[in-house]
Amino acid sequence: MTRSPEPNRKRQRVDRRQQHSGESASTSTIMTRSRSRSTAQPLQANAAVPAPLAAVHEPGSSVSSKGAQTDFGNESEVLEPLQDSVVLTSKMLSELGSDQDVISKLGEAFSEPCTLARSFPQADALWAVDCPVDAADVRAAYSFIFENTSTEVHDELQRLTVDAINTMNAEPCDEHDIQMSAVLIMLLNPKITEYVHGDSTPVFPELCSAIMNQPSSQRTSLMQYFATSDAAPNTRDSLPYSAVAGVRTIPDEQLLGSDSEQASFERYVGIFQLYVTQEMVKAAQRVARPAAAGGEPATQKVSLHGLSTCSLLAVVQCMALINSYNNTHKMVSYTAFYNDAVNEHIDIKDDVPRFRMPDGVSFCGYPFLLSPTTKSEIIRIESVILMRTELQDSFFRAMFSGVTCPYLVLEVRRDNLVRDTLYQLDLKFSQDLRKQLKVRFVGEEGVDEGGVQKEFFQLIVRDVFSSKYGIFRASENSHFYWFRPLVAPGKDALEEIRLTGQLIGLAVYNAVILDIHLPPAMYKKLLGVPVTRVDLREVDPELHHGLMQLLNLTPDELEFLERTFEVEYEDLGELHTHELIPDGAQTLLTADNRNLFIDKYVDFVFNSSCEQQFAEFKGGFDRICGSSYVRYMRPQELELLVCGCSDLDFAALERSTIYDGGYTKSTVVIQYFWQVVSEFTDELKRKLLFFATSSDRVPIGGLSKLHFVIAKNGGDSDRLPTSHTCFNVLLLPEYSTLDKLRERLLTAIHNSEGFGMI
Repeated sequence: MTRSPEPNRKRQRVDRRQQHSGESASTSTIMTRSRSRSTAQPLQANAAVPAPLAAVHEPGSSVSSKGAQTDFGNESEVLEPLQDSVVLTSKMLSELGSDQDVISKLGEAFSEPCTLARSFPQADALWAVDCPVDAADVRAAYSFIFENTSTEVHDELQRLTVDAINTMNAEPCDEHDIQMSAVLIMLLNPKITEYVHGDSTPVFPELCSAIMNQPSSQRTSLMQYFATSDAAPNTRDSLPYSAVAGVRTIPDEQLLGSDSEQASFERYVGIFQLYVTQEMVKAAQRVARPAAAGGEPATQKVSLHGLSTCSLLAVVQCMALINSYNNTHKMVSYTAFYNDAVNEHIDIKDDVPRFRMPDGVSFCGYPFLLSPTTKSEIIRIESVILMRTELQDSFFRAMFSGVTCPYLVLEVRRDNLVRDTLYQLDLKFSQDLRKQLKVRFVGEEGVDEGGVQKEFFQLIVRDVFSSKYGIFRASENSHFYWFRPLVAPGKDALEEIRLTGQLIGLAVYNAVILDIHLPPAMYKKLLGVPVTRVDLREVDPELHHGLMQLLNLTPDELEFLERTFEVEYEDLGELHTHELIPDGAQTLLTADNRNLFIDKYVDFVFNSSCEQQFAEFKGGFDRICGSSYVRYMRPQELELLVCGCSDLDFAALERSTIYDGGYTKSTVVIQYFWQVVSEFTDELKRKLLFFATSSDRVPIGGLSKLHFVIAKNGGDSDRLPTSHTCFNVLLLPEYSTLDKLRERLLTAIHNSEGFGMI
């Protein structure tokens, strides 16, 4: 069975630790790697050893030059087997007699970055393989300093930290791995994001610049420290000794504890997030305007370019490095990188144009910070800019070449939606598709201000995925659609598939949410993300289960199956066979090649069996969205953009609803309305949404993001509620009783297809 990258990485660390442990058992001594700078002189046999800041002592003996030590003079280190008596740096600091003694010791530790790096060694050599810094000791030392010493010590620590960062940026060092340990120690300072120079310039961006200036391999080492430093045991005595080897024996489940590594990594991500949040809030406060009398202050918008010092840029670039590592190793969820302050205060109208400039600085260039809601707003603004450009160009072209329509107009019949749409889109130029969409149903009076096109998309998507066209199929145990395997797809079928891709692209471009059931694998393929075995579970659960069962069979059971590397599938009632590998018909499935068989079968489902179909589908989608911000989204975010979210939180909708025409939230009929709606099933709630907005889908961010208005439509009467679907307005008469409102509302939402003039 093929392992995921994450378990592989962890297994390698376990193997390294076990190898370390084995070497220790044979020699009874654990040795850490020796580091010496090119400028350092070798230690003489009887050379005096300066007093270390942290040391490991043998019981009843003094510090030995052979023992584990932190050495400021010769910069080489050797560790004895971990003993019961361990003197930690934090403990040693706490035993000093005065603040001046603490300042003196800090001055020694921070005298240069390489010295600082050796001040908190991970004494347990098994854990030192992953991270040479004892993060628990570092945190304890900072805790002691900030809780038990004077502000004089705090100020000196800040000055020393600033000097160390300046040294790292000014003086290149050939011991980059040592410098990464120093960076880790400074990042663990709970005040690091607050430190400033005398001119109030923040220090943290300079630390980030120091990280970015290191070689790529050392930046990667720092990312590994993020994952492992806080995953190491915080209390050495909690881990057992091996009586034979004199080393810690660590349970395998603790070595492979992904939860602790994820928590460790996320804590370091939080340090960078904290600084970005602080700077965004400060920037917003600088441009804040006083609130109007009796009102709440407006949310202030900030662009990355607009920050005068651009100090935030170095931090965001460093976060991009961390995000890139996370994308490969899957340490934490990608949502851990969303920054609420950025999403609240980002000036999208300024950032989007700058993002399109060759040398523009914009938050849009760092999509990992942005939530799906913000990204959907970026795409909406991009579309509005393009629509306005096409509108202006249409007017200019009309002046020289005759009348041209400023909109993309589709006139369709309800009983022939697919063919009418396909025919008209084929006649359009690429620039026409970038115009604002207007739909007119033949024989109906409705004017499209947004509502007609929403119903159009709902109806045509329902048609194109129906069995009538036979280009998509859904497993009996899955509600997701996937391409039907076709030996030689016909021209009509490929045109309909291309139309489906264009429709999804047009819906995204025109900010229409679709009731569409495509699996995550489709969005992955649209964005160029490789599909995996897990994706097959969504498309065909039974097939996925059957393939996974192959991994549990014995070699004899696999031989009994007599299965070859072939796949059978049906096309238009005929059975066809496809070889998964060359000469697959003669290659038997065995225990040695079953992983290859599974991977090739998954590749057949997602690639080989639908190569032409997907190429047409993606071509249609890219014709509309190929150059938009969509390509910076994750597959999960693109799915939200296309389908909306599934949370029918009508309590949030009630809180955000606007009332007009004399209604308020305390009006009796409004209270009746929400009482009735609260009793609805999810199906009825979706029908109400469709009646009022022409879409039963929930926008990204939930129903609180829906601009929903309930307006008064006269006094008590027998009239049904009506709606302006283009503007999400429900027109509600002031019914006299609860029962009457319930009966009239249910009648309306059960008969809500079609448009007319009111």
